[in-house]
Amino acid sequence: MSVFLARSTAAALLLAFSSQSVFADVTADEVWADWKAYMTSTGYEVTASESRAGDTLTVSGFKASMAFPEEDGAFTFSMPELTLTENGDGTVNVVMPKEFPMTFRAAGDGKDENISGELLLTHDGAPMIVSGDASRMTYDYATSVMDLTLGKITADGDKLPEDMLSFTMSMADVASKTVMTIGGPRSYVQDMTAGSLSYDVAFDDPESDDKGAFKGMLQNLSFTGDSTIPEQLDTDDFAAMIAAGFSVDGSFAYTSGSGSGSGSGDGEEFSFETSSQGGDLTVKMTGGGLHYSVLQKQPNISFTASDLPFPVSLSMAETGFNLEMPLAKSEAEQDFALGITLRDFAVPDMLWGMVDPTGVLPRDPASIVIDLAGKGRVLADMFNPEEMEAVEMGDMMPGELNALTIRELLVSAAGARLTGTGDFTFNNADLESFDGMPAPAGVAKLTLTGANGLIDSLIKMGMLTDQDAMGARMMMGMFGVPGEGEDTLNSEIKFTEEGQILANGQRIK
Repeated sequence: MSVFLARSTAAALLLAFSSQSVFADVTADEVWADWKAYMTSTGYEVTASESRAGDTLTVSGFKASMAFPEEDGAFTFSMPELTLTENGDGTVNVVMPKEFPMTFRAAGDGKDENISGELLLTHDGAPMIVSGDASRMTYDYATSVMDLTLGKITADGDKLPEDMLSFTMSMADVASKTVMTIGGPRSYVQDMTAGSLSYDVAFDDPESDDKGAFKGMLQNLSFTGDSTIPEQLDTDDFAAMIAAGFSVDGSFAYTSGSGSGSGSGDGEEFSFETSSQGGDLTVKMTGGGLHYSVLQKQPNISFTASDLPFPVSLSMAETGFNLEMPLAKSEAEQDFALGITLRDFAVPDMLWGMVDPTGVLPRDPASIVIDLAGKGRVLADMFNPEEMEAVEMGDMMPGELNALTIRELLVSAAGARLTGTGDFTFNNADLESFDGMPAPAGVAKLTLTGANGLIDSLIKMGMLTDQDAMGARMMMGMFGVPGEGEDTLNSEIKFTEEGQILANGQRIK
């Protein structure tokens, strides 16, 4: 239900504050007619009364409601009055109230599960300027401030205490432009900037000692994106939406951020502060699949907790995650990818001192980078409940892996460093050679440096015995051969189509 509420809120905000530009004439009636048509096609029930006086169309008592799936509640937003004025140059000014409410209602089966609440949207009253014609409209909008504030909340008709939950989000110096192409599927191309975004959230459970407060800010935000919305948007059938042409491609970035928070519960207390030097987020969803990537530059966090003897501070040069996966069931091979980046992860000396008080180990920052790509087939429709149930019961395979490429492997810590690449194909007809796993064929090339030095340091610290160290060195000798440079081992691991495994030409399976 919460995902549906977020999607409904986003749709309402898109209508309320999108932006677009065109070169022909557009009338107030055409703009209002298109708003109604769009909202109706996305599942809203729209009510309003209209009156015309000269160049101005006034919409009174505007209300748009959307029911949650399975009758779990509804989302509504309303405006007492909305005016659309033709400027005489082919453009229309759309003026909305400086503040207007959005409400939600969620129905549940148990006590305190029938919840309703109000969100108040506020801006400086600046108009949207609509240009173009009935087939292509552009909305240009700028406001010095845009706030979203949580108002009263009721549970089973009883108003909750004001300090039980509070939420405020504010954006400053917002400017956006959205170009909407109308006719058949709608397409949107949007650019948005904001000087800052801040948030402030707090909760206090009156029935326990659980409470918390969190706030933060992002600076110099930007967003670019385009999307396509089918004529009839059925949010209950995502597979049908994708098949009908639904797509989203957007990128969000910011130059710096900070946050802080504190809380308590079960007799424990904690607090933290965070900062970063910017980052970006990209989401792309089409019939071809889903792409998601997030990157944060120079993140830092410091925190304290009741069960920690001292404050802890951690920092990294870069952290990131990316995922590319097919969504549609298909007999054809489709691409996928997965990446994780934790680069130059620095642990404070105070923590090092707990495990290595004499400074035996090198204290260089650690890194983990994994970059994978491959091909596979999706054999089950993830949006089909019956097929997903068959997968859970083991009666149907969700998919098969056909190829995997290790584009980058990096693990470095305490003076040791492992790097590698690899390419493999998989025989899904052979599930016996590797105990139920498709039989791989291909080669991985690995380089390990500093391993013997790390083993020596662990022996000196008393964390490794000579006997354990001998076993580790024998294992490295079995899989590796000396490479260039001191304390360097190279290894080539080959999986043959006959089910054999070779390490540097020597058969080990």
